[in-house]
Amino acid sequence: MGKVVAAAAVVCTAAVCAAAVLVMRHRMKSSGRWAKAEAILRELEEKCGTPTGKLRQVADAMAVEMHAGLASEGGSKLKMLISYVDNLPTGDEEGVFYALDLGGTNFRVLRVQLGGKEKHVVKRESEELSIPPHLMVGSPNDLFDFIAAAVAKFVATEGADFVLPPGRQRELGFTFSFPVKQISLASGTLIKWTKGFLIEDAIGQDIVEELTKAMERIGLDMHVTALVNDTVGTLAGGRYNNADVIAAVILGTGTNAAYVERANAIPKWQGLLPKSGEMVINMEWGNFRSSHLPLTEYDQILDAESLNPGEQIFEKIISGMYLGEIVRRVLCRMAEEASFFGDDIPPKLRDPFILRTPDIAAMHHDTSTDLKVVGSKLNDILEVPNSSLKMRKMIVEICDIVATRGARLSAAGILGILKKLGRDTVKEGEKQRSVIALDGGLFEHYPEFRNCLINTLKELLGEEVSESVVVELSNDGSGIGAALIAASHSQYLEVEES
Repeated sequence: MGKVVAAAAVVCTAAVCAAAVLVMRHRMKSSGRWAKAEAILRELEEKCGTPTGKLRQVADAMAVEMHAGLASEGGSKLKMLISYVDNLPTGDEEGVFYALDLGGTNFRVLRVQLGGKEKHVVKRESEELSIPPHLMVGSPNDLFDFIAAAVAKFVATEGADFVLPPGRQRELGFTFSFPVKQISLASGTLIKWTKGFLIEDAIGQDIVEELTKAMERIGLDMHVTALVNDTVGTLAGGRYNNADVIAAVILGTGTNAAYVERANAIPKWQGLLPKSGEMVINMEWGNFRSSHLPLTEYDQILDAESLNPGEQIFEKIISGMYLGEIVRRVLCRMAEEASFFGDDIPPKLRDPFILRTPDIAAMHHDTSTDLKVVGSKLNDILEVPNSSLKMRKMIVEICDIVATRGARLSAAGILGILKKLGRDTVKEGEKQRSVIALDGGLFEHYPEFRNCLINTLKELLGEEVSESVVVELSNDGSGIGAALIAASHSQYLEVEES
C-alpha cells in the first residue's frame, strides 16, 4: 500500500513539475512577445521623432520650396497655384450670393444674404444632395444638367428675406475640389477626375463653361463669378470674420494650405499686377516632401502600394485619410513578429484602411482606467474580444506616436508659411497679428492632435512671437467662402464704386 502511495506521489509530483514547466514556458514566451512588441514600439517612436531642430529644418525646407514654386511652373514639388483671387472679403459686402460646393459624391448649394459691416451674414440656407452613381461615369452634359436642375430648384425656394436688386443676375461661387488648371478667376480646365468620378469627355474642358451651358439650357439666369478651391474658400471665410487672417489650412481627410502673397513676389505671374497688390496662392502643400521628413518603413510601403506612389508624401503622414492606416500597419507587424494578439493574426487586421482616424482619435482620447473604449474598438473593428490592459496601453501609445508626428509636422508647415511672409519674428515697434484659419475634421474632432499642433507652434515660435500668432477654427469655409468670393469679386462692384 505504501509503495502505491509513493508511486502516486511521484506521478503527482512529475505532473506538477510538467505543469510548472508549461507555465514557465508560457510566461517566458509571453514576456518574449512583449519584449519584441516593445522593441517595435520603441523603434517606431525613434523613427517618428520630431525634435525641435528637425521641425525647424522642415519649416525652412517648406519656405524654400514655396519660393521655388512661385518662381516657375514645375519649379517645386509645391505647385503654388495662382488662384486669381486678389480681393478677399472685407465684411462690407451686401446682397444675395450663391455657392455650389462639389467635392465628391455629394454636393451642396448654399445662399447667403450679406448685410455689410453691421449685420454681416443676415441669413443663410443650404441643401445637400447626392450624385447618382451612373452620372459619375456618364457624360459631362448629364452630370452638369443634374447639378444645374438642383441649383434651379434651390433658387425657386428663395424667400422674401433674400433681396436681389432689380435687373441684376444672381452670382455664384463654385467650389470644385478636383485637380483643375485655373486660367482666370472664373475659368479652369479639368486635369483629371478623382473620388470615383470618371467622365472622360470632361477632361481638358472648362468646368465653369460646362456649368454655365447647363444652366442656360434650363433657362437659369446665374453668373458664375468665381471658381474656387476649398482651401481658398476657407481663407475667404476666415478673412470675412477676421481681417488678421493671412492663411488657411485644411486638416481633414486630405490636407492643403492657401495664403495671401504680395503680387510682386510671384515671379511666374504674367500680366498686370492686381490693384490690391495681393494674390491668394493655393499651395497644394500635401505634395511637399523633404529629406528632413521623418519617414518610417510603414510610410514607405503605404506610399508604394498607394494609387499615387511618390506623390502627396506630406499628406500621407499628416492627414486623416492615413493616420489610422499607419497604426494598422504597425499592429500588423506586431501581430506577425511578436504574436501581439496571440498565436493567430486577427483576419480583419489585414484589411487596408479598416482602422479609420476617428477610431484612432477615440482610442487616444480614452481616459477610463481600464481603457474601455480601446477594448470595444478592438472587439468591434478587429474582432479581438479579449485584450489585456497592457495591450490596450501599447495601442494608445502607437496612436499617440503617429498623431503627434502628424500634428508637429503640420505646425512646422505653418511655421514655413510664416517664415515666407516674414511673420515668424517680431519687428520692433510693430504690432502685427497673424491668424491662421483652420478647417477639417482632423483638427476639429481630434483634441489630442489639435492641442499638440497649437502647442508645437508655440514651442517653435517662442513666447514673444506666439502671442501675435493665433490658430482659429474656421468652420465651413469651403461653402460660405465661395459665396463670399463671389461677393468680393462681384461684376457689379465697379458700377457701385463709380
